[in-house]
Amino acid sequence: MTDQQTEYLRTAVLAAQEAARIHRFYVGGELDVTTKSNDTDLVTKVDRLCEQRIREIVEERHPGHAVLGEEMGGPGSEAEYRWIVDPLDGTVNYAHGFPFYCVSIALEIAGKIEVGVVLDSVHHEMFSAVRGAGAFLDGAPIRVSSEPDPGRALLSTGFSYDRDKLMDNARVLMRVLPRVRAIRRPGAAALDLCFVACGRLDGFWELTLNPWDVAAGVLIIAEAGGRVSGGDGGGYDLGDPVLIATNGRLHDPLVELLELQETPA
Repeated sequence: MTDQQTEYLRTAVLAAQEAARIHRFYVGGELDVTTKSNDTDLVTKVDRLCEQRIREIVEERHPGHAVLGEEMGGPGSEAEYRWIVDPLDGTVNYAHGFPFYCVSIALEIAGKIEVGVVLDSVHHEMFSAVRGAGAFLDGAPIRVSSEPDPGRALLSTGFSYDRDKLMDNARVLMRVLPRVRAIRRPGAAALDLCFVACGRLDGFWELTLNPWDVAAGVLIIAEAGGRVSGGDGGGYDLGDPVLIATNGRLHDPLVELLELQETPA
């Protein structure tokens, strides 16, 4: 790892720790919950406070770097240095006191994700990766599982806030469920991806994820030896309509099983 990579990783870790501290401070308190696209798409003052703090840290340590955040927006991929931030992934869980949520921070340089950090602020687990340097959980190397058979696989998925896409994936779920060992729906895509990276899950899929949901997790899976693709099994670009992530050995069978080569209209 180069000195520059180390510095960027330190920034991501510091920013994630600060956001997690805010998560823990306000948990169970007054959250000023409001909605965005519909009644299930929540935002709290914690989302906004965390993103503001992360932006302050990036500006202090790397002036001129751009930030794309879930709550405050930001530039497209034309920015040379772009931090991609989900200040509270799993807001609905957080608002209800369900203990599965995190902060996700990635750094994209010239269109490639180079650093990723996901911090589970409930269980104090930090997943991290730097391109070419492996993936880690609390400093220890992690690897994906070795399961090749969907029938023995533990998978997870998530559901869009868009009602039509939600029903699209419900139909996929009902088709796939009898053909795998089990499917979970915890509700924070960044952590789902990290659980694939460390072997707790064998695979994950979801429709209509945003860049901030997955940027860090996609790198962490790749560095842990896994594979991420679109619905057809080919390459994945941030914002694509389908994301499939697996341990690699399971990937092609899962792509075939999901039948998401063409995204439902």
